[in-house]
Amino acid sequence: MRSIKWFLALALAFGLALGSLASAQRMGAWVDEVVGVEVDRDSAILQMQIGVIDMFAFTIENPEVKRILDGDDRLAYYETFGSYNELSFNPVGPVFDNGRLNPFAVPRVREAMNYLIDRDYISQEIFNGFARPKWFPITAAFPDYARYVDIARALELQYAYDMARAEAIIAEEMEKLGATKVGGVWNYNGAPAVVSVLIRTEDNRLQLGDYVANQLEDIGFATERLYRTAAEASPIWLRGNPADGIFHIYTGGWITTAVSRDQASTWQFFYTDRGLAVPLWQAYVNTEEFGEVVDALANSEFTTLEERAALVERAMRLGLQDSIRVWTHDQLSILPRRVEVTAASDLAGGVSGSRIWAHTIRRGDEIGGRVDIALPSVLTEPWNPIGGSNWIYDMMFIRATGEVAVVTDPYTGLNLPNRIERAEVVVRDDLPVGVTLDWVTLDKVPEIAVPADAWVDWDAAAQRWITAGEKFPEGLTALRKSTVYYPADLYDTVTWHDGSAFSAADVVLGMILTFDRGKEASAIYDAAYAPSFNAFLPTHKGYRILSTQPLVIEVYSDNWSLDAENNVTTLWPDYAQGPGAWHNMALGILAETDEALAFTSGKSDRLQVERISFIDGPSIPILQGYLSQAQASGYVPYAGILNQYLGPDGAAGRYANLAKWNADKGHFWLGTGPMYLERAFPLESTVQIKRYAAYPDPATKWEGFGEPPIATVELDGPGRVTIGSPATFEVFVSLRDQPYATADIGDVKYLVFDATGALAFTGDAVAVADGVYEIVLDAATTGQLEVGSNRLEVAVAPIIISIPSFDSLEFVTTR
Repeated sequence: MRSIKWFLALALAFGLALGSLASAQRMGAWVDEVVGVEVDRDSAILQMQIGVIDMFAFTIENPEVKRILDGDDRLAYYETFGSYNELSFNPVGPVFDNGRLNPFAVPRVREAMNYLIDRDYISQEIFNGFARPKWFPITAAFPDYARYVDIARALELQYAYDMARAEAIIAEEMEKLGATKVGGVWNYNGAPAVVSVLIRTEDNRLQLGDYVANQLEDIGFATERLYRTAAEASPIWLRGNPADGIFHIYTGGWITTAVSRDQASTWQFFYTDRGLAVPLWQAYVNTEEFGEVVDALANSEFTTLEERAALVERAMRLGLQDSIRVWTHDQLSILPRRVEVTAASDLAGGVSGSRIWAHTIRRGDEIGGRVDIALPSVLTEPWNPIGGSNWIYDMMFIRATGEVAVVTDPYTGLNLPNRIERAEVVVRDDLPVGVTLDWVTLDKVPEIAVPADAWVDWDAAAQRWITAGEKFPEGLTALRKSTVYYPADLYDTVTWHDGSAFSAADVVLGMILTFDRGKEASAIYDAAYAPSFNAFLPTHKGYRILSTQPLVIEVYSDNWSLDAENNVTTLWPDYAQGPGAWHNMALGILAETDEALAFTSGKSDRLQVERISFIDGPSIPILQGYLSQAQASGYVPYAGILNQYLGPDGAAGRYANLAKWNADKGHFWLGTGPMYLERAFPLESTVQIKRYAAYPDPATKWEGFGEPPIATVELDGPGRVTIGSPATFEVFVSLRDQPYATADIGDVKYLVFDATGALAFTGDAVAVADGVYEIVLDAATTGQLEVGSNRLEVAVAPIIISIPSFDSLEFVTTR
């Protein structure tokens, strides 16, 4: 018996050793295959319970679903903080091309919509308490809101729900537009002034859209409720011509897919024509002041945090006056999964928004196997790296097929090195930039001179770079320089999914396309891209390739961030909507040059051609034709530049690999990520991705992202305070029932709201021990309060995680 026990123990130990060895040798993804399917939320929960589906990779804000998950030991979930909703307004008019009145062309009407909607009702009743009222494009769960919480709260009170005020303002503006009320209903040109509300149906936005329509009807509007899914709504609000007047309001939903430490550019993205190259954005028109403020924030045109705060305050105020979007709420969401299936979940975007979900997804300790992921929509729009689908449902799988040179930490928002060895950042010495991690160095100098040979602009007619010495013979300076050092074995280890070796040409093409598409002399000029390019150009101060073996690149810019880690510009060929190699991108360039296809929806509409899809549909045979043409001619885009960087495969080798890939897979989608696209099935709304065996990094690389260190905050103190007497309140900050270390907490800010609801005082709590802070309201402070009920709020911003925590309490002041 003893020998059998010894044998079993030895066998167990041997098995564990083999398992550890297998884990250590596993490269890329843990799983062999992931299948994405389109399933609605309720069906997904049932299918997870019986094991048909492993994860529903979209956020849910429903207490009943949470109760089901909490009560079922087969299921679990992740919490996320990066989802938010808004009302997108069509700004064209005030009369559409179809003759319908559009009151939302008037900024004051849009501004009044802030008073028409009760954000507390939306958060508590429609979104079941899984939401926090929202007035601004910055996210309440991210650092910028905590930085400016005093400014934000004052404006939130100013724009609080006031239906009578909304009705009065809108009535005044409707009369100016020539509308009249007939039988309590607004009429224009002898007919009801109908407001068309485009309502998404897959989630709680169905109820949100109905609520907004009800509110409009209560102040005299007739409404048309257009109930649509994501795929049905997209051609109307995102790709359609807003002047057609099909909709007035769209129930928009967004996910910030990574924790953002600096959200200063969000106003430019959401409120100006520099945001997206789609028809709706191109219809946005701003006041001169608002445009200047948002550009200054996006381009970091400040040198102190005080100057930044002043710009943020102006952006907040002017954004509410513009209100091309009326924000409704930030969401606390849950993302359901089978308990045995885990993946690195970003605190902002969840699993679907995480850059490293495909590296880390796994079923228990299993190596290999398949995971089935459900989403509300799959293959919603065409895939192409320049102007393809931006839907989170598609981008989840797109991210799995690609990678970036630096990965955003899912808890802190700081960049971590992925495909680079190290980086150096130099900034002008008056900029408030700090450094946290040791993979990047930070230096501050009085002046950063741009070398004369740096590429600062592009001559689209001659297809050549314009150097800083040519364009600025008097000299040029920059506020920031980042130098990125790639590994010496980069070209030997990193390959595109068709087997082509990575080369510097892949990087340089991305540099060129940043410029060429925004130049009118270019064969692929895109007018819808021009506004964002023109906003970028003044801040760009130069690209400079110091070495190709190993690859070392300098970038000079006047755009900078508060953290050195996030000032590193890598230029890795991961475009706005996914990865792209120079040789598959070349086919799209040829097609767009001939106006046979177009990268962006705006240009495809203008040319009346298909938008490029590298994965399926009518684009594929057209791209196959251009592949044959490119092979026959040895075509290299921007050959005068790219021929210097092609690498050992050359054009012939690359196209041969791509032709074989297309023959095998039926598509042209290429990445360098841990998984590749096997097949896309649009009719079945299914996508299949598989492990890329040649991925150079071990599966264990991104282990360690466990439970996030979110602070729990409890505010305690007297319920009654005598006016003119001091009062002390305590703030208890804990992490998993233990005191939160003071060294790991940045700010603990408090706000006092008086009996009228106005913001009376703000200040910083004082640390007295780990996890304990004091707020002392002295006699002079309480002496300024009136008799009545007051509210004390506290915002705690840790350092080791970029998610602030909040608490509040009421206290009564008496004499």
